[in-house]
Amino acid sequence: MHTILNISQNHYVRGGSDRYFFALAELLKKNGHQVIPFTAASPKNEPSEWDSYFPRGADFEKPGIGDLFRFLYSRDAVKSIQTLLNDTDVDIAHFHIYHGKLTASILDNLKKSGIPLIQTLHDYHLTCPVCTHLVNDKICEACEGKHFWRALPKRCNRRSFARTALSVTESYVSRFLGSVDQFDHFISVSHFHRKKMIQYGVPENKISTVHNFTDVSDIVPNFSVGEYVLYFGRVDRSKGILTLIKAAAPLKHVPLYIAGEGEAMSEVQQLIEENGADHIHLLGFKQGDELRDLILNSMCTVLPSEWYENCPMSVLESFAYGKPVIGTTIGGIPELIENEVDGFLIPPGEHELLRDRLLWMCEHKTEVIEMGKAARKKMETKFNADIHYEKIMDVYRKFL
Repeated sequence: MHTILNISQNHYVRGGSDRYFFALAELLKKNGHQVIPFTAASPKNEPSEWDSYFPRGADFEKPGIGDLFRFLYSRDAVKSIQTLLNDTDVDIAHFHIYHGKLTASILDNLKKSGIPLIQTLHDYHLTCPVCTHLVNDKICEACEGKHFWRALPKRCNRRSFARTALSVTESYVSRFLGSVDQFDHFISVSHFHRKKMIQYGVPENKISTVHNFTDVSDIVPNFSVGEYVLYFGRVDRSKGILTLIKAAAPLKHVPLYIAGEGEAMSEVQQLIEENGADHIHLLGFKQGDELRDLILNSMCTVLPSEWYENCPMSVLESFAYGKPVIGTTIGGIPELIENEVDGFLIPPGEHELLRDRLLWMCEHKTEVIEMGKAARKKMETKFNADIHYEKIMDVYRKFL
């Protein structure tokens, strides 16, 4: 068995990539490997016997001058990774999202130690300074994976020139420090993402697709049909949340629960008030047992995204609990949902068609149950833990 260094920004769950970071660690441990986490220090972190090695990360909430430099190059992270390497023997380093807090400054020490570097790519950081290929909530590929300066006039980061300039600088610094060249292999979590990386310069033989997974062995599905539709995730425009509100507002007899927080929350609240849509309930951020119960007791879940979703965990988690998903035909979503089998696929931004699908779910309870069963079967046969482990090990074995 091997020792895997599992590297990410956070040792707590903030989003889907964090959930995967913890899930992969559990999967590897279950199969006999030692897993050592390496993340930035934070009061939000889950406890770890390794947290004495966690370096200070840049403060994104209230950044000072030191944080601006730390965002580009972290001396603390370099020192911490070297101390860890001095104290332990590592066979492979598996990266997730690490830029900004740990930074590409740590790559050189790992490489000099002869450790193979693998990265699961959860976003578009290699090809876009703001990691999303979005500007003002619209799809954008102007940088073409390398001309990052083109983001400046567009003010891609929150419409701020200063924030965008920092993101652009970070992209160039990361590329200089080896964010592509130093890695032995990349893992995309969707075929769509892999093609986009190859399109913009990542060598084809250096990147594989391994979709995300959910371990369903301990998850009991609920095939009975609930009384509400559930959206869970970031409350951002790019997630299609405003399209969802427009679709759901007239359907007074179809309760919609929204579990999450984000930048579009005030717009969502305004739309709900303007439409007198008191059947739409804003629940705030939910996780753990609370989120599980919300999914288990829903009719279906909905992901009306309008950006290049990669391999959204929300779809896989819904399927695991036996719930169909209404999603959009963008990014990696169509690789997960089979239209009219385990959910519906609609073009992004089509609020009237989305409304029709929400209504259909409400009026066809028997079919919804069958969709939920098909969704669960897909998790058991295609996106389960054992299959995922073998695919990850196939990548590792090339470099061990």
